[in-house]
Amino acid sequence: MTQNGFLGEVKDAVTPRATLLVLGVIALQLLFIASYVGALHDPKAKDVPFGVVAPGAAAEQAVTRLDRLPGSPLDPRTVTDEAAAREQIMNRDLDGALIVDPARTTDTLLVATGGGAVLATTLERYLTALEPSQQRSLRTVDVAPASPDDFDGLSSFYVVVGWCVGGYLCASILAISTGARPANPRRAVIRLVVMALVAIVGGLGGAVIVGPILDALPGSVLALWGLGALVTFAVGAATLALQGVFGIVGIGLAILLVVIAGNPSAGGALPLPLLPPFWQAIGPALPPGAGTWVARSIAYFDGNDTTAALLVLSAWAAAGIAITLLAATLREKRKDERLPTEAR
Repeated sequence: MTQNGFLGEVKDAVTPRATLLVLGVIALQLLFIASYVGALHDPKAKDVPFGVVAPGAAAEQAVTRLDRLPGSPLDPRTVTDEAAAREQIMNRDLDGALIVDPARTTDTLLVATGGGAVLATTLERYLTALEPSQQRSLRTVDVAPASPDDFDGLSSFYVVVGWCVGGYLCASILAISTGARPANPRRAVIRLVVMALVAIVGGLGGAVIVGPILDALPGSVLALWGLGALVTFAVGAATLALQGVFGIVGIGLAILLVVIAGNPSAGGALPLPLLPPFWQAIGPALPPGAGTWVARSIAYFDGNDTTAALLVLSAWAAAGIAITLLAATLREKRKDERLPTEAR
């Protein structure tokens, strides 16, 4: 084969479009590595909401001492009593609290492993190291313990990841099977309806698996079902929207948002206060982070403090619907404008 013949074969085999897609895949690959390693390689607590219960001046002294810890791992504030501290932990306003009793030499640390065992362990490590300098010891009480079958409190994160994967894969299949862009508004509506049905089935399946089948997560199966359906549909609708606007590149953008940016910032492997500032900031605004927060609240915190996260998921779903339909309508309009008058 001549050199020109070989080069011709290369040009036929690797088109400019394919080259751009391959470069896009390489970029996603490198972003995946940078995002996961950047978020998870060096966990450090930063401004963890933390309560202090102590009588009189002892409370302010304890707050000052904790606030001056190197690196500012805690954001301490006084709480009136132990009952209030427990309530604020269950409401997810605090991640832990220290109960100081001057009449005794042992203080009590309240934690919630249901919100992430790594965070509870980190709080215990900080306080255990600090107490001997005050000639005091520490006992730990778990206010919202993770299920024995939920190792490190990760099941809520993994079920949400599964729902997200189902959402963008199903949306991608629906679009790619007949072209990367919706041909018309009717087809876009059909795809959204199918996506909703898939979300209902997938949400139920995930809730039953982590609940009755594996007993990994306590809490209402119906509530987890609703969450699963919303997460799956929100991610699926967003993927359809991105495909409608950007074509097949939209699949890569969906992976970028949900997998590369969303998963490491979700607070799953590392709860939010242990993540670097960038990931800590974006996590609650992305479906994996919002879904993980709600799943943990349902399982371990009596469903408290879910409104903001549910609004985030609803916004993704609503935006996905609107953009998908708008992209299809505009594309159909442009198609009609290109047709000769006789063919309309």
